[in-house]
Amino acid sequence: MLFCCNRLNSTAMEKADQTQGIKSEAKILQVWHGDYPVAKINTLPENQRETSVGYICDAKTFEGVWNAFKPDEAVPVINYNTNLVLFVRNTQFYNRTRIGKVHVTDGVAEVLAMETMSAMPIEEKVAMSLAVVARKGITAIQAGDERISILKN
Repeated sequence: MLFCCNRLNSTAMEKADQTQGIKSEAKILQVWHGDYPVAKINTLPENQRETSVGYICDAKTFEGVWNAFKPDEAVPVINYNTNLVLFVRNTQFYNRTRIGKVHVTDGVAEVLAMETMSAMPIEEKVAMSLAVVARKGITAIQAGDERISILKN
């Protein structure tokens, strides 16, 4: 009887270890960098207009963002059932920025971006980087101290 109890406890502990702290890197499928007009910030998702990091999970929102971001280029086709578009942009100073990696821990994506450092104020444009990643396993985006939950399609 003692043997069975120890075996159950050992198995329960192994399962807990396997589910806690699951970490991975989301593969970046496509990426774009450039300037985004401050006058078009309202095309970003409503609850993400003040954050430096966010996501887009539908074609209509992405089309509005893309037309402001790259007005002379055709809107890329993205399957939003399987993918998300993550973005990083300036909120304090104008600095060129590029998404380099996306780490996912327990379903929360943390976007790692490189940024030049300047003291140039944001006036007419911000620098922005967009990246397409698979949405499988991502339930939220870490935006500073805030977590933004991913909406289901």
